[in-house]
Parts: sequence; structure tokens; C-alpha cells
Amino acid sequence: MAQTNTTAFVSSLHVYPVKALHGLDYQSLTLHTWGAEHDRRWLVTEPDGTFLTQRALPAMACLHATPVPQGLRLERTGTQACTVPYPAPNTPTHAVRVWKDTIQAQDAGEDAAQWLSTQLGRPCRLVYMASPEHARLRAIAQTPVPVSFADGYPLLLATTASLADLNQRLEHPVPMARFRPNIVIAHNQPWAEDTWRVLKIGTALLRIVAPCSRCTVTTTDQETGLIPNRKEPLATLAQFHRTPKGIMFAQNTLVEQTGTIQIGDEVEILETGPSNLSI
Repeated sequence: MAQTNTTAFVSSLHVYPVKALHGLDYQSLTLHTWGAEHDRRWLVTEPDGTFLTQRALPAMACLHATPVPQGLRLERTGTQACTVPYPAPNTPTHAVRVWKDTIQAQDAGEDAAQWLSTQLGRPCRLVYMASPEHARLRAIAQTPVPVSFADGYPLLLATTASLADLNQRLEHPVPMARFRPNIVIAHNQPWAEDTWRVLKIGTALLRIVAPCSRCTVTTTDQETGLIPNRKEPLATLAQFHRTPKGIMFAQNTLVEQTGTIQIGDEVEILETGPSNLSI
């Protein structure tokens, strides 16, 4: 069924050029079937190809990655930046792992590896996904869906109303950055996104497919890399928004029709259903 008389619009847009590093704010996003342009095309790994995230290395939040015409620029306050060129087209690929998925990616070279290893205090490599439409296909809703180096879905969508409701329950409110969404919707009903199914935003059509189970990354301050409270916001969120599959915040989303969206765009809620949280 369709939901009418909504007052939903795009509040903010975000990409994470390197998985697990600091996010960037965008005014508009081009959406592909695999996700947002520039989002999670690069990945930090251990030397054996196992992916690294803030779960083990909260300091990754302090590292900034900015797409530039020739590739990527890595920065951290107080240190010399590192410009990383795109790997040459003929650069061999090798296997890296994101959760249970094995993916072929191109190594970004020694300069990037040395810079990241110095910043993170352990040996690591940087790799690049040249063709996300082919490199990683995941079975989602019984359909093969291309996904970048994101945890499991092309996009993550959250709402300001749900964050406000959570923050009213917390002694110390947290910013949306803790949850690392791509699309933030301003809406007047907390947790309405649990019932949304199909949305039209700008020229794109999106399908919400599953709530997002949250982890300890939500306890990490995305500006400092510090963990002010190892229990929050997860402990409070678990009291009222938990399922057998985890503590949920925000919704995993597919791109059914590619297009461009921008801040201020109205969100047309074309289809709704019962809450997709099996509480």
C-alpha cells in the first residue's frame, strides 16, 4: 500500500570512499545498482587480504579519504597526506575477504600501504574495486545484486526522527555519524522506515529490504576515534529495537532504478508494509 501526506525529504547524504575510514558529506549522489558513486570502492586489509574495520581499529575513524581525479587522497590531521593513484588497468587482482565473501581487488601499491600501516600501527594494504558491478554479486531477496565493499547491501538509509527518539532515551545524545548511513531522511515519525518498502527520491527508485544490525562501531566517536562509552548507544537501543538477528538501526536498501538524488529532495513513499523488525 502507498503512504500519503508524508513530509519526508533528504536531510543529508554521505559516502565512505574507503570502507571504515571517515565519511564525507555530499550535496548530491549518483546512485548505481551497487551503491553510491565513490562509496566503499577502496578497502584496507591485513596482508593476507582480511578486511579491517573500526571494530578492531577505532582510529580508522580519524583517517580521511577524498576522491581526486587521479585516485584518492589520504589525510590525517598533523601528518603528511598521501595521494594514491588508481591502480593501472593491467594491475593483477588478488583475493580479499569481506565477511564471508571473497572478492577480487587490485592492490593500491607500497606508498598507500606504508602510509596506512604507519597511521594504524600494524601492517596493512589498500585495495581497489575497479568494477563493482561485476566484482561482488550477493544473493539478496533471491536476486544477485552487485555490492561494493560495503558490509552487505548497496545503501544504508536512516531517519532523523528515529535518531531523535533514541537520543531522548540516552544520557548523552549521539550524532548520526555513529551509524554511518548513506541517506538520511528528515521525517516526523520515529521508526517509520521499518514499514517503508519502495521510495522514489529524485530520479532514483529505492527498495528497503532489511533492518541493519548494529555493532560496536556505533560506540566510536567518528571525529576522534575514541570510545566515550563502550555500552552506548547499543545498550539503550537494545531495550526497544532489538530482534533475534541483532540490535537494529537504519535500513538496508537496494537501488531498483539508478538516478541522482540531492539534499532537499522530497521522498515519495510508494509502498509500505508491516514493520520488518520481527520483535
